[in-house]
Amino acid sequence: MPTGVHLRDARQQLFDAAERVLLRDGPNELTSRAVTEEAGCAKGVLHRHFADFDAFLTELVLDRTGQLRALARELRETVGTGTVAGNLTEALTALFGPVPVAIIPLITFRDELRARLRRAEPGGGGLAILAQITSAVAAYLTDERAAGRIAADADIDSLTLSLVGGGHLLFADRDPGPPATATVHRLVTTVLADVVQRGTR
Repeated sequence: MPTGVHLRDARQQLFDAAERVLLRDGPNELTSRAVTEEAGCAKGVLHRHFADFDAFLTELVLDRTGQLRALARELRETVGTGTVAGNLTEALTALFGPVPVAIIPLITFRDELRARLRRAEPGGGGLAILAQITSAVAAYLTDERAAGRIAADADIDSLTLSLVGGGHLLFADRDPGPPATATVHRLVTTVLADVVQRGTR
């Protein structure tokens, strides 16, 4: 990496390198040395832009959480179109993509990272990825309930917990690969069976 490279370029290259290490080797192998070697730059480049490795990881998670917010907006734009189950099936598959799923255990096992995320985003930052997915699903279900496609007495919190928890279990084990679309759709239709109005599943 050339000396004096623009900060944003350096950050993005380091973030992308961290993703590759996470996906290939898992969270246990994600170290500052592994990231800079993957990025093809000197170790000092990372420490020039971040106070320490936990600061780097915090910014990485916050950046990827921002990407999930964009997916959440796309999900809300589907309210009233297609089917509720179809929309949620596509959304869960995107929200539980390879990178978010790889980041979840990283957050779980690094106490300092969770603490920094909580300080950065009070009220959910410590869980970051899962909190954003939960918020996206809950907002969508709330909107569909207001639109009349989900029963007025539907318990949004319980439905969201079932969908996010079940989705996480399905996607957490990616060996030999992510679950089939039909498997995700079956989870969604089972969870929503009693609340989705006829004809909108």
